[in-house]
This record gives sequence, structure tokens and C-alpha cells, in this order.
Amino acid sequence: MDESPQMEQMIVALRAAYAAFNRGDIDAAVKPLDAQIEWSEPAEFPGGGTYQGREGAKQYLAQSRAAWAEVISEPEKFIPSGNRIVVFVHARVRPKNSNEWQEVRLADVYTFRNGKAIQMRAFADRRRLCVGLVPRIQVAENVFRVNLSGTPIGPSGLKRLRKTGFQKFAELRCRLEMRNGIQFFEC
Repeated sequence: MDESPQMEQMIVALRAAYAAFNRGDIDAAVKPLDAQIEWSEPAEFPGGGTYQGREGAKQYLAQSRAAWAEVISEPEKFIPSGNRIVVFVHARVRPKNSNEWQEVRLADVYTFRNGKAIQMRAFADRRRLCVGLVPRIQVAENVFRVNLSGTPIGPSGLKRLRKTGFQKFAELRCRLEMRNGIQFFEC
């Protein structure tokens, strides 16, 4: 399930879900979710943790909106990868009794089965994605070359990138770490 009509439908559904969340329509925001979804938010987020089922996701989304005077979560990029969609999100929040906005650029990773999201994992830092969740990560001497456009990176491609800049690519110096049997990289 990669660049297919079904994948496009899921991206459209996710766009609609983010728009619904932004206008405070939590019921519409959870529409693309499976009834048994596992929803995980970083511990550093207010209310962070793991929530079970569509109702658990609704609970988290409602409380995350209620914690702030205003919340805007704008998806910047959708990256299909197998049965997953990585969404780069620009989130802005304004605390109650304040005119100052706070911003974070994060990543939400959705896993799909039968057209519904069965898992969502949020990453407060886009660089802390689990190996295998971002398309085509190549490892060489602890340098990860992450291709955000989906095109493989070879030596000639890397040379071209150095000349033209890194608009669609990132080269990150990282370290590998195993946590709970899952391989993570941290940059």
C-alpha cells in the first residue's frame, strides 16, 4: 500500500481530520481511526501517554484542546511508506491568559489496515523517528541519509545534493539505541 488511490484516500482523510481538530470537531477528527486504535503521545506533552480505542483518542484530543486558549495543528507534509503515513506537523498553541504563541514541529506516524488508522505515534522531535518509519533510510558510519521525497539516495545523488542544497533531503549524524526491542536513532 504505497502511492495508490487507497493511500491518497487515507491522506485526504487525515487532512480532513487535522482540519476538524483545528475547528474543535473532535468526532470528525477521529473518523479515519479504527475503533481499536492505539494512540501514543510523547510523555513531555500535556496528557502524554498511550490511549486505547477511538474513545481514548477522543479523550486525549479533547483534553489537549482544553489545555490551551487556541490550538492549530497544520500538516506540512504527508509521507507514505508502506502501510504507514508520516505527517510532519507544525503545531502552534496559545496558553490561556496569554497572547504569546508557542510552536513545535513534530511528526505523527499513522499505521493503516483496511483503510483505517490502527496506530498513531507522535514524536515531539521529528529527528527521533523509529528506524523503518521514515522511507528509505540508509545507514553508513552512523550517518543517516533521509530521503523525504521517496527517491533512493546514491553516491551521485548525495554529490548532487551537496551542490544544490538539502531542500528535500537531510543528512543527520545520529546514534543508534535499542529501547524495548525497537531500534531508534537520535540526532
